[in-house]
Amino acid sequence: MRIAFAGTPEFAATALRALHAAGHDIALVLTQPDRPAGRGLRLQPSPVKTWAMAHGLPVAQPRSLRLDGRYPEDAQHAHDALRAAGIECLVVAAYGLILPRWTLDLPPRGCLNIHASLLPRWRGAAPIHRAIEAGDATTGITLMQMDEGLDTGDMLLSHPLEIRPDDTTGSLHDRLAELGGQMVVRALASSSWTQAPQPSEGATYARKVEKAEAGLDWTCPAMLLERRVRAFDPFPGAHFMLNGQPVKVWRARVRPELRGAPGDILQARGQTMTVACADGALELLQLQSPGGRRMDAAAWLAAHGDLTGTQLGPGAPTPTA
Repeated sequence: MRIAFAGTPEFAATALRALHAAGHDIALVLTQPDRPAGRGLRLQPSPVKTWAMAHGLPVAQPRSLRLDGRYPEDAQHAHDALRAAGIECLVVAAYGLILPRWTLDLPPRGCLNIHASLLPRWRGAAPIHRAIEAGDATTGITLMQMDEGLDTGDMLLSHPLEIRPDDTTGSLHDRLAELGGQMVVRALASSSWTQAPQPSEGATYARKVEKAEAGLDWTCPAMLLERRVRAFDPFPGAHFMLNGQPVKVWRARVRPELRGAPGDILQARGQTMTVACADGALELLQLQSPGGRRMDAAAWLAAHGDLTGTQLGPGAPTPTA
């Protein structure tokens, strides 16, 4: 099938690779403009652009697709390129730009979106993070015929995927990306699609993850904080403050039998660092200081000494008497 593809991060690049391997004629790739990244803040292409350019696929990077918006020239260029491409379908995966009505109406078979949840649960920007944070046992992929709503279009296919007890957003992302690529290839192999409206019950919204929410609030239950550690791996990284510096936590486990005032470091010597929460405690298993590398708790404590008795608060910790 002759298609165009719109996507930006690695999740989308996985689907693009699957479509290319299946032999689809990819006439145009849309991705977001290059962004500054790294210590030097040099402009970096998206994973989708990097892969598309390496395989000789034409790429467009409009800042907007709204013909009446802030960047009408960008939108008009994308409009003209899509019309000239003569596509049957536009496949979309984590593109990051709103598709206006002209885009939705242009391909004869519409715009097919790969969404990383079982809709209508977790519509929105961060469905993988929010599923782990909420403690969901299952998530999945939904292929959806896009409309003008936020992930509200009719469903074509859905497939569940177990969330493992040790899944991070990174590990679950990779499995969902592979599943999404397989499902969209299967869908495009069909000459017709059966669409079903999303259920009216059970809709939730997966808001974008902000750096500000990654601080560990010890007044929360330990189980919730453990899930947040996994949900915010690899980005933005859950953390607590020590001597005015953020220390990231990459692995933790719940210790329900331990008790203390929320934020008390119950033990921080030898092999173990344990912090009291609203109920139970959280044992911190893998830590990272600013400018350092991830290391297990024993190695991190060897460099920081005995912190037992320190009270961790919203800012720098205050040693207890």
